Amino acid sequence: MLVHPQIDPVAISVGPLSIHWYGLMYLLGFAAFILLGRYRIRHNPHCGFTPEILDDALFYGMLGVIIGGRLGHVLFYQFGYYVQHPLHVFAIWEGGMSFHGGFLGVFVAMILLARKYELPWLTVTDFIAPLVPPGLGAGRIGNFINAELWGRPTDVPWGMVFPYVDELPRHPSQLYQAVLEGIVLFLVVWIYSAKPRATGAVTGVFVMGYGILRSFAECFREPEDGFMGILTLGITMGQWLSIPMILAGLTIFIWSRRITIPEPHKNTSPNKRKK
Repeated sequence: MLVHPQIDPVAISVGPLSIHWYGLMYLLGFAAFILLGRYRIRHNPHCGFTPEILDDALFYGMLGVIIGGRLGHVLFYQFGYYVQHPLHVFAIWEGGMSFHGGFLGVFVAMILLARKYELPWLTVTDFIAPLVPPGLGAGRIGNFINAELWGRPTDVPWGMVFPYVDELPRHPSQLYQAVLEGIVLFLVVWIYSAKPRATGAVTGVFVMGYGILRSFAECFREPEDGFMGILTLGITMGQWLSIPMILAGLTIFIWSRRITIPEPHKNTSPNKRKK
């Protein structure tokens, strides 16, 4: 049996200024987004993206994550509470973010970005999809450091006691999700996107993949009774919200299969020397 290390959530404190580990995890995710994005641009200069568009994608995405994540938490998990305390909607420093809400926020943000640069929306999402999982994994590490979103009671050898909760050994579900969302999903989408794919295919794999992995992880994560526990048919809110993602991702992927992948241009002129 393991015990949560009870890490101080504040990483750096200088006078009245405090920097939390969770915030650093966000910065780590944003840095990975830029570095991986620039790598993709260098190795595929005809992808339709430029460093300028990438920087804008990060800015738009940050707004989508923050606004959508907060509104998602309000609407999906604690609507009744915020109806009674509407001003608390803006108290983001108190915590309360929803991935599915953040996903919808980024969805809208990428539509706006695509319109700004006159790019097909799915071309934009195909490019950024492989850049997102490292940030998701980093966020789950932040959850673990904060000892939040813990798992269900278990008797497995690696069960972990979270002293802030109780003395029961529980699944370290934050670490499960860090591996599934940050490593497994990244490898699947990154490797799949390494070859030319029909428009929308990479997006479909990412959306469907996250929905499947999140639904699986929910089997080990303690339902949030303070918000919403296990709902109809024994399915958690996280699983209910993931089902539309799986269906949407599958639909986009099947639709993309009908699109012909353009052949790369090959110059066969005998007057051109090989280099």
